[in-house]
Amino acid sequence: MSFFESLLVLALASILLLQVSRRLSIPYPAMLATAGVVLALIPGTPSISLDPHIALALFIAPALVDAAYDFPVGAVWRLWRPLVALAVVAVLLTAGAVAWVGVAVAGLPFYAALALGAIVAPPDAAAATAVLGSVNMPRRSVAILKGESLLNDALALLLFSAATSVQSRGGIDGNMALKLGLAAPGGILLGLVLAWCSRRIQRYVSGTLGGNLLEFLTTFGVWIIAERIGLSPVLCLVAFAMSVARSAGLQTPPRVRVHSFAVWETVVFLLNVLAFLLMGMQARTIIGGMAPERLYQAAGFAGIVTLCVILVRLAWVLIYNRLAHRFVALRGEFKPASLKHGFLVGWCGMRGLITMATAFALPGDFPQRDLIVLTAFAVVLATLVVQGLTLAPLVRLLRLDGEEGAQRELDAARAELIDAGIGALEGKTGEAADYWRYSFTTMRAAVAPPHDKRPLKERRKLGLLAVREQRKRLEQLRNRHAVDADAFLVLQEELDFHELAISTEDERHIEES
Repeated sequence: MSFFESLLVLALASILLLQVSRRLSIPYPAMLATAGVVLALIPGTPSISLDPHIALALFIAPALVDAAYDFPVGAVWRLWRPLVALAVVAVLLTAGAVAWVGVAVAGLPFYAALALGAIVAPPDAAAATAVLGSVNMPRRSVAILKGESLLNDALALLLFSAATSVQSRGGIDGNMALKLGLAAPGGILLGLVLAWCSRRIQRYVSGTLGGNLLEFLTTFGVWIIAERIGLSPVLCLVAFAMSVARSAGLQTPPRVRVHSFAVWETVVFLLNVLAFLLMGMQARTIIGGMAPERLYQAAGFAGIVTLCVILVRLAWVLIYNRLAHRFVALRGEFKPASLKHGFLVGWCGMRGLITMATAFALPGDFPQRDLIVLTAFAVVLATLVVQGLTLAPLVRLLRLDGEEGAQRELDAARAELIDAGIGALEGKTGEAADYWRYSFTTMRAAVAPPHDKRPLKERRKLGLLAVREQRKRLEQLRNRHAVDADAFLVLQEELDFHELAISTEDERHIEES
């Protein structure tokens, strides 16, 4: 079977597994990673290896840009305290604890144990986004977890670079220390510069299919440039995406934004699906090269590291939660988070592709490389399956699902937007002004207390009925050749946008699986 045929089979298997995960309410990363392990252990299954550098650029870069684009800079400033606690302190504590376990239990050299700690310390952006999207969690907790997943990889990769440089150079000299010190600020600065350049170029291709392709090429290019010159590609991409998003809001035409968002959502989802399935399929490469007695010892060590990773994060988050509850300086303007929130955030530590890709990036002569790679794989699989599968039941058990008044926030924001629209019509007369004034007034009554939604529901009901009749008439026009194919598509798109405009949020939502 050729590589292309194998890829098609994997894609088909992924689609079937996604339907199973949707019906069983299982986060699809856990389902796909487990299925990948099962497929890898079946004799005759094609072996597909992952090149670590290609895997990071192909799978991590688009996921980072997609998540960072939707995460505003203002949220980083507002949430900087918990983000520092998770993206910096939690990573350092986890890496340090795992390094101690590696030295004490497995007898690893300190730099090798630190490399292992850096590999397994950061939760994964793709895993977090995929799992959190399938669970109804408190929105502030989701924002903190998504922000953490954008930033924590940078510190972990710097620790990994320091550890591997000790192995290759015998220590960290002045040049290496300077390079590591400049990696983070240099990556951010480079991201801002490249975003400025991208905005100047995108204006010439905006609204074209070539413009969509350029967005992906730019994403991969930013990662590769930062990596080649020794800067943090993670922080470079995050700064790049946030900077582009901040200036794109009012400048991007709606049609371009709708199309671009649809393309990105589909491509990133496809890459996530393939990444988690391929990640599980690395089991044959990892396990196949180890003797049975070595495998038994390595499995025991991997179990200890997995427990260490989960417990250290959980303990630190709970400690920070209590400290922030007591000291205002640690929580800022926010109300104190409950212990239940702290436990939930501490439990959300799913590792993913960046852990696997970093483990595979270890040099071939690295001390006990097979043990480190197996341990990284075990941590990824255990956190995806155990934490991923138990996250939704935990949210319900803690009674945190659907809290914090998301609907109230939406209604309040809609009311302000409607008031802005009504204000723009002040002094305007005529049938068109009356039409829009009545439309805004109807929506205003639906979102403002006492929430009279009956006129809006009736408007939607009649509007959808009218659109359905228009669709039937359009089909009749095409059947009797009154409109050609191009005209039919234009009119059909107009009806689609009209129907979307009067549909509810649930009706517009597209499920991931």
